[in-house]
Amino acid sequence: MAQMLRSINLATKFQILVEVAANQPDIQQRDIAERLNLSPQAVSDYVRELVKDGWLVSKGRSKYSVTREGVDWMIKGLREWQSYSETVQKAIAGVSVCAAVADCDIGDGQKVGLMMRDGLLYATDDLSVQARGVAVAGARKGEDIGISKIDGIVPLKVGKVAIVRLPGIQKGGSRQADLTRLKKVVKGKRLVGALGIEALVALRKVGIEPAYLYGVKEAVVEAARSGLSPAVVCVEEETSDLLARLEEKGIEYEIVDVRKA
Repeated sequence: MAQMLRSINLATKFQILVEVAANQPDIQQRDIAERLNLSPQAVSDYVRELVKDGWLVSKGRSKYSVTREGVDWMIKGLREWQSYSETVQKAIAGVSVCAAVADCDIGDGQKVGLMMRDGLLYATDDLSVQARGVAVAGARKGEDIGISKIDGIVPLKVGKVAIVRLPGIQKGGSRQADLTRLKKVVKGKRLVGALGIEALVALRKVGIEPAYLYGVKEAVVEAARSGLSPAVVCVEEETSDLLARLEEKGIEYEIVDVRKA
């Protein structure tokens, strides 16, 4: 185990050095105390020890900098952390179990390939795929199955969200929506959400019941991250907030306006 993980003293010194290095030379001890959730007296004591160790130098009131020796010690500590982190990751991969859908009959302990399809993780007997694992128990095709000892990354293309904008009730609501165009845009979409009563009614007018009425913004983000390309029928007043959410999460989108001219 990394030496710093066995010593609270060393771990705290490492954190203080990082704070100083990131903000030197003007860094207040009280700011360090607040960021690290320590008392000002504790920070003062640690700083005194760091100066004595030769890892920190004081350049006057509230002016500190990390010495060359201090930087070397930080680098050594970082390498220890990274080495131990890799050990932890391997251990987690070896004992953690994720759920998948069995793409075929799979036996207990069988090596399987992992792939995404229609937004779900599938376990298959095709071992030529990029990610593989081991079945913790047998399962029939279509059943849920636990997979451990996962190796590799499941390739996944983030989906694109179609935003279908229509008027709010103040401008006529669903009565002022081009329903023919609306139906054309959402036709074939596996997941459709509605933001606003007007959007719900417009969808029902074209014979579509939305899958999402609540938590729509979060749902479409998760759907796109799972490789799906959902549609959201949205009143124009809600559009800006939805766009901000998608841009924040890096989700690609297109806007289709179905408001009547």
